[in-house]
Amino acid sequence: MDYSKRLTLLHALCLAETLDDGAKPNINLNEYDALDSAHYLSSYVTFKAIQAADRQPAFEHKNNFDMLSVYQAYALLAFAFFTAPLAQENITPDITAAQIIIAKTLFAGLPEAELVEIIESGFNKFKLIGEAEAEHWMEFRENLDKLTVSFVIAGTDDDSPHSKEEVLPIFGQLLSQLCEAFEAA
Repeated sequence: MDYSKRLTLLHALCLAETLDDGAKPNINLNEYDALDSAHYLSSYVTFKAIQAADRQPAFEHKNNFDMLSVYQAYALLAFAFFTAPLAQENITPDITAAQIIIAKTLFAGLPEAELVEIIESGFNKFKLIGEAEAEHWMEFRENLDKLTVSFVIAGTDDDSPHSKEEVLPIFGQLLSQLCEAFEAA
């Protein structure tokens, strides 16, 4: 199975889990796009990470607004790692479009001015983390990269030693590390 098909399958599976109104998910994987799937999965794992880390975005929106840009940066990093293998299939992600799609997904309902601020600050953090040569940042990137791959495998391979439910809480641990790094800064 091509990596792009794994992404779309995982997208369909995760989407099916979120439907609580009895609606049937679309199971025709040909109607899914790999980049749309990467947008969805980046937001999905970030939502799950926020929950697993017991973060309170509504509280932070009022009392520590900059933390929302940390979530945005985290989602962008996840997007980068979800999409990196797509290069082998000649699929090129658009990070500018991804920023907007992810922000609108994570922060639905916020005013446009706040979304712009979150997107800009999140992208600056994303670049900082992506370009940093400090060992702890390199280790963080490596861990998130391995985790996204593990999540794709766990969610799409019946022979995986772990289920995606076992992998998801680790996203929360990494998000906690990232939040702590920016709270200390």
